[in-house]
Amino acid sequence: MSRPAIPNDQRLIVALDLPSGNEARELVEALGDSVSFYKVGLELFTGADGFAVVDWLSTYGKQVFVDLKFFDVPATVARAVKQLHGRNITFATVHGNDAIMQAAAEVSGDVGILAVTVLTSLDSADMRDLGFDCDIPALVRSRARRALTLGCAGVVASGEEAAVLRTTLGDNGVIVTPGIRPGHHDDDQKRAVTPTQALRDGADYLVVGRPIRDADSPKAAAEQIQAEIRSALAV
Repeated sequence: MSRPAIPNDQRLIVALDLPSGNEARELVEALGDSVSFYKVGLELFTGADGFAVVDWLSTYGKQVFVDLKFFDVPATVARAVKQLHGRNITFATVHGNDAIMQAAAEVSGDVGILAVTVLTSLDSADMRDLGFDCDIPALVRSRARRALTLGCAGVVASGEEAAVLRTTLGDNGVIVTPGIRPGHHDDDQKRAVTPTQALRDGADYLVVGRPIRDADSPKAAAEQIQAEIRSALAV
């Protein structure tokens, strides 16, 4: 799948990592037209009104990325993906082997399937703790190549791997990069990069949560990142 042409103001995806639909709606309304794309993850989706928030975002004119990292037997994953059809969901994530990725891609319909490579909260030591003694960039490249071959729209990967991934994939597939941090950070994102670095290395979309959500002025923080995106992509 070739990379789509993406308007600069749609490259920022704000993570609605909040416990309730009311809090999510308040943040979206506060951000207004500064953000057009939102991620709904486990915390919000498993609340009382996960689908209600997704549908509200769509009617509010926003793009939606459902980040549930489906990981189950392939048939179950396929049935779960079908539940997302017809809701104007742009992307959804899977986190599994070839059979899981293929099952999701085969029934993706109007939803772009993104394969998670390696979580941005994990480093080499964490991978060894999990029993995987491997080179993270090599693992990311391998999973990305397989994901596109199996029909996925793209991958979720750390900005640290964006450059090598774009070289590996060429002009195929989208790269969605979480763990974006505009400046110094002290949290659980071990492989975070700045918006400028991620974009110049080949990322297509940037997922930003805490730097916007926890800012004194979330809208000002979002506008600052949007300005950095425009600057990074200026020819």
